[in-house]
Amino acid sequence: MEYISGATGALVLILVLSSILRTLVVPRGLYSALVFRLWWSLRRLLRLTALRGGYDAMDRGQTWLAPLMLIGMLTSWLAGALLGFGLLLYSLSPLSWTTSFREAGSSLFTLGFAGGARLKLSVLDFVAAATGPVLIALQIAYLPTLYAAYNRRELEVTLLQARAGEPAWGPEILARQWLVDTETALPALYRAWERLAADMGESHSTYPILLTFRSPRPHRSWLVGLIAVMDAAAMQLALDPRIAPPEARLVLRAGFTALRDIARALRIPFDADPSPDATIRLTFAEFEAAVDMLESAGFHAERSPKDAWPHFQGWRVNYEAIAYELCRRCDAVPALWTGPRDFPGGPIPPARPADRRPGAGPAELPPVTG
Repeated sequence: MEYISGATGALVLILVLSSILRTLVVPRGLYSALVFRLWWSLRRLLRLTALRGGYDAMDRGQTWLAPLMLIGMLTSWLAGALLGFGLLLYSLSPLSWTTSFREAGSSLFTLGFAGGARLKLSVLDFVAAATGPVLIALQIAYLPTLYAAYNRRELEVTLLQARAGEPAWGPEILARQWLVDTETALPALYRAWERLAADMGESHSTYPILLTFRSPRPHRSWLVGLIAVMDAAAMQLALDPRIAPPEARLVLRAGFTALRDIARALRIPFDADPSPDATIRLTFAEFEAAVDMLESAGFHAERSPKDAWPHFQGWRVNYEAIAYELCRRCDAVPALWTGPRDFPGGPIPPARPADRRPGAGPAELPPVTG
């Protein structure tokens, strides 16, 4: 029994140490089964609070996912360390189960009310006493990194609201620029989101818990915003390649590279070299309706929707499958062209401000249908 307890305790400590290193220390986006099982369990638990509601109820529940994840990770690691040291103390001494775990807890949390007189027990007590504070210190140092990445991300997501509406939608970005004659600002937008995509690809694959951090406003989402910017760039390249800025190609490349980095960290399978004419879930009818809306806003396309569709399809096939799966797992706002969700309700079109300019002006955009 002592040998089994010792082997089990050592294995538990190795698993806990591996999870801590993979999550907090190694900058490589290594998979931690404990952290992802915790994410899956908490997400399912919070979904129970919104069984009969739509997206708004789901968003209110999932807002608590990130803080509960942080607390749950620390609690799981401390509980695992307590179990591992308790089993080791029991295997190396004549102490009872309760006394072994009492001594392990006293050392792990540096309370010092219980200790062993033998050398083996003293060594384990010292190691346990060092483990607790180091683990808590790593978790505390982890938070500034997370919130710094979160603030960088949300700044650009907030700035996108005026260009793409809430929730963001790719065709809406183009339509609004042509409607108010600010299409020359698109290259700057693409450059900003190219850098943000690279930043998110690195930070969200290294620290996947950032995926659980939701935007302050229910209808904003970093993931939906990235898809919208990529769709806008793909549409511009497909419809009017002569005037499309080179930044459009760059943001597309940076965007689907970032999504693939995150997919690897989450172990989401994807085709690394899809065929340009592979089938996508977005339909030609949806694309054609979006092109008609763009033309009503003043966008003059060089290609017809039928001729532009294969080019748009060739771009979107690089990121659509991953984007849809991430949107589903993150319970992102169900914007247009972002795929299905695990909760009831259809896609939400972007909200548009009323045109309050005096006198006659350009016609307002036609209403968007889901």
